[in-house]
Amino acid sequence: MAFEALAVTDDAGRKSLAEVAYESIRDWLLTLEIKPGELLNDELLARNLGVGRTPVREALKRLELDRLVKTYPRRGTFATRVDVTDLSFISEIRAQLEPLAAARAARVASPAVRDGLRAILEQVEAFDVSSATVTETLQLDARVHQGIYAAAANPHLEDILIRYDNLATRIWCMVIDRLPDLSHHVHEHLDLLRAVIDGDEERAAELARVHVSGFESAVREALFKA
Repeated sequence: MAFEALAVTDDAGRKSLAEVAYESIRDWLLTLEIKPGELLNDELLARNLGVGRTPVREALKRLELDRLVKTYPRRGTFATRVDVTDLSFISEIRAQLEPLAAARAARVASPAVRDGLRAILEQVEAFDVSSATVTETLQLDARVHQGIYAAAANPHLEDILIRYDNLATRIWCMVIDRLPDLSHHVHEHLDLLRAVIDGDEERAAELARVHVSGFESAVREALFKA
């Protein structure tokens, strides 16, 4: 197994081993390095991560709460499967909560938080989709969404949205090689970030809704072509 971590940050040395294990395994699940339905071997995962089996087991418990793995008695822990029904369910939830978070962020974000969003906006502007890896594109996408979730300053809403954004990312990875124009998806974030930074609640909410709807339509079209 040769896995590439998606989002373990530079401060990973200050995190618990269970947190590092959680982030790494989560990212392997999101990017389909660990395939849907695949059996997870905690000993092998621990060896790849350079940690003991206890942090890995703690991480797997958290990932089960995230609906990314499922443990069966006497059979083991498996990556959850993905199907088109999941896309409908996930999009239904995100279509309600993403606009809520964007509007709230536009309303309540502090000047310092808006400055942080401007920094993300500059990263999106400078991002070259054509030369980026899938992992780099997913990292940027996560940075935008999670930046807005954090800016909304509602930790319960943030937790829910991160969970469903992760599930959506997993579906995205199933079809990413069949999506014709990733640059359009990435650059949709620019107007959304500007609306949040400018405090335009109504526009931020509408752009978030359109982004979720466009994501679902693009994935459905890619699945239909498969």
